Amino acid sequence: MNMLQVCLLLVSALFGGALNSVAGGGSFFTFPTLLWAGIAPVNANITSTITLWPGSVASAGAYRKDLMMLNKHEIFVLSGTSLIGGIVGAILLLLTSQSTFLRIVPYFLLASTLLFALSGVLTQRLQRLRFEQSLSHLALWRAMLIQLIVAIYGGYFGGAIGIMMLASFGLMGMMNIHQMNALKTLLTSCINGVAVLIFAVTGAVAWSQAVLMVVGAILGGYVGATFVRKIDQRWVKLFVVLVGSGLTVYFFFHH
Repeated sequence: MNMLQVCLLLVSALFGGALNSVAGGGSFFTFPTLLWAGIAPVNANITSTITLWPGSVASAGAYRKDLMMLNKHEIFVLSGTSLIGGIVGAILLLLTSQSTFLRIVPYFLLASTLLFALSGVLTQRLQRLRFEQSLSHLALWRAMLIQLIVAIYGGYFGGAIGIMMLASFGLMGMMNIHQMNALKTLLTSCINGVAVLIFAVTGAVAWSQAVLMVVGAILGGYVGATFVRKIDQRWVKLFVVLVGSGLTVYFFFHH
């Protein structure tokens, strides 16, 4: 890596960590920067996942009080489902050729950007849902199926995975927004955690870039928690949507 690449990778990780701490969308910065630095598409996506994973683990710890209020059996079942889906998604990614993945990326970016743009509307609707202490057996099976699909996608690409989970929780009427965010963060940690383990074992990680960016993402998460939160969330989300839209157009016409 030359000095310009080091600086850009570090800055993108700072942005990614900061945005993930307040709004999400960090991969919109880390993934394309890794591509620009010469990392192959699949490996860039893998390295981006590893870069941002520590932040989701830290967030899960912050939600421990909310998690204690949830049904332990449901947490166990959905966590197990997330681990299975994350494994399947990670293996599918490793089996995908670099050229095929690069052709798929624009569609994933488009879907992620649209979901992120609509996240405010989804959140408002979810906040009006009534808290339910537990799911029926049928609802739990439905939740497992939906979570399995989301987890496979998360292990494979992962953009806007948190928004997908919030939407699916809301459709099932599972819980109020605070418990939903807590469960979303835990399940995201499970999905990305098992994917990270598989990626590390198979040697698909660009470790020099990953270590540098993990440091940047952690610092960015701290900055995001202290400074970016002071900015109106609407402006932060608009910025992320504009970046996601620009990247989507770029990848559709240049790859």
